[in-house]
Amino acid sequence: MIILGIDPGTRYCGYAILKKEKQKIDLIESGCLNVHKLTLKIDKNADKSGLLIDKVGIIYDFFHEKVLQYEITNLAIETPFMYKNAGTFLKLGYVRGIIYLISYKTTLKLSEYSPSEVKLAATGYGKASKEQVANVIMKLFKIKKPQRDDITDAIAVALCGAWRT
Repeated sequence: MIILGIDPGTRYCGYAILKKEKQKIDLIESGCLNVHKLTLKIDKNADKSGLLIDKVGIIYDFFHEKVLQYEITNLAIETPFMYKNAGTFLKLGYVRGIIYLISYKTTLKLSEYSPSEVKLAATGYGKASKEQVANVIMKLFKIKKPQRDDITDAIAVALCGAWRT
């Protein structure tokens, strides 16, 4: 099983690809898609947040390519929680829609996990802090602290998918 875990966002999307064979789980690749930076490369006249239509295309192309490149078998994302800003929550829905579309087009199983389920899977405690989750992920996969929390969050989502699938 090869799982693509995604921490969705309209500016940054963390992602992680894990390979599970029996009880062994290996981290194949992880990173953060800087959607904002790529959007501004497409349209230099876009405002500071970039154009949503460009972001949708960038996110779709990037993750669809990862699915094909690594022969992904499962997708895992975290369910959203209501932000203070309803507009942010709505934009996150677009990103989730993209992931749903990729799942549909490639006939991959898509699993969603609540933030507490992800934290529980990663640390054994459903109310763990982001720092606690990151520390466990770094130790488990023997990686250095990434520049963005989106990466360790995505690894935790993929790990939850690996253990719950």
